[in-house]
Amino acid sequence: MRRNDPCWCGSGKKYKKCHEAYDERIAEMKFDVFRGQVRPPHKLINNEKDIAGIKEAAVINNGALDRVTELVEPGVTTAELDHAVYTYIVDHGGVPGDLNYEGFPASCCTSINDIVCHGIPSKKVHLKEGDIVNIDVTTILNGYYADASRMYIVGKAAPNAERLVRVTQECMNLGIEAAKPWHFVGDIGAACSKHAKENGYGVVTDLGGHGVGKGYHIEPFVSHDAEAGTGMLLVPGMTLTVEPMINEGTKEVYTDKSGDGWTVRTKDHKLSAQWEKTILITETGAEVLSS
Repeated sequence: MRRNDPCWCGSGKKYKKCHEAYDERIAEMKFDVFRGQVRPPHKLINNEKDIAGIKEAAVINNGALDRVTELVEPGVTTAELDHAVYTYIVDHGGVPGDLNYEGFPASCCTSINDIVCHGIPSKKVHLKEGDIVNIDVTTILNGYYADASRMYIVGKAAPNAERLVRVTQECMNLGIEAAKPWHFVGDIGAACSKHAKENGYGVVTDLGGHGVGKGYHIEPFVSHDAEAGTGMLLVPGMTLTVEPMINEGTKEVYTDKSGDGWTVRTKDHKLSAQWEKTILITETGAEVLSS
């Protein structure tokens, strides 16, 4: 690419004023293929317009989760929570990202107690005192995606459940702190898993975080149990989710294929918790977009 050509990122700026220095820095770096270190492809780098679009989707996504927060209490059905998510997103001009995604039949995931993720809302499922529930919401706005989930304690839960929810949130926060420009995606998982294991918990590895923004589930895959300094290089302009799934017991999970084909449960049927945020890699660290 010549210096006066329009930059490959689509910003409309000349290459020399946009990503020329970035490409030069990447070209000078040495990557250890034995540690899985790879360069991020250009398609994963968002320009200013892309970032603005993802942030606008995140505003709606955050509002949908705020609305759900008002409704979580004993007796409410997960279908009622799903309807609230759908209504909020659509009323604000967005599209629920989960609805009909690869056949998923609802606008959010509601994962209770031993359900790790992908729980399907139902009129038959009522939240009960002492439950812990993860509600996972994705919003599409003008082709841009924002994704986040929150954990809720229904009424008063047992101390072990409260502790799991708290430590899982701490794992997520530590993972976000580790997401730094010119470091590697494995740093995120190393930070998450260290804290989880120090607290005696299992870290789910069959599922993980992902790139998000111009698509729903795009590169890179974000393992929450990884070795620091491994995987894809994190660079300014990338957007991805940090969403550790932490189990009270074993890390092993299974998909309940005898039921709906979506619901993922802990193999030992002990509790699981998850928090998720969409983050933007900046020049100095990570900025939370959807939470």
